[in-house]
Amino acid sequence: MYDSACEGSVSRTRDVTINIRAKQSQRDVIDRAAEVQGKSRSEFMLESSYQKAQDVLLDRSFFGLDELKFKQFVALLDAPPTQDEKLHTLLTTKAPWD
Repeated sequence: MYDSACEGSVSRTRDVTINIRAKQSQRDVIDRAAEVQGKSRSEFMLESSYQKAQDVLLDRSFFGLDELKFKQFVALLDAPPTQDEKLHTLLTTKAPWD
């Protein structure tokens, strides 16, 4: 669900305005995060809220399966996890900061 309309060159104009009210402390955190990423407050807020909106919508996406495919899907979910040596190593290796 990528929409390139959210991104674009600086020369493109946007056609709607979004206004929100925030606490000073919230704005300060947003400003610091935007500065870290080298973006304006507006760019940071638009990109962040757009990504969150996409995540919310994608979490609610529907995909339909016929009865056979659904049974196969459920069987895969119910099956015990397969052994994965690399994953086991990753999960059992002590972190460098510990």
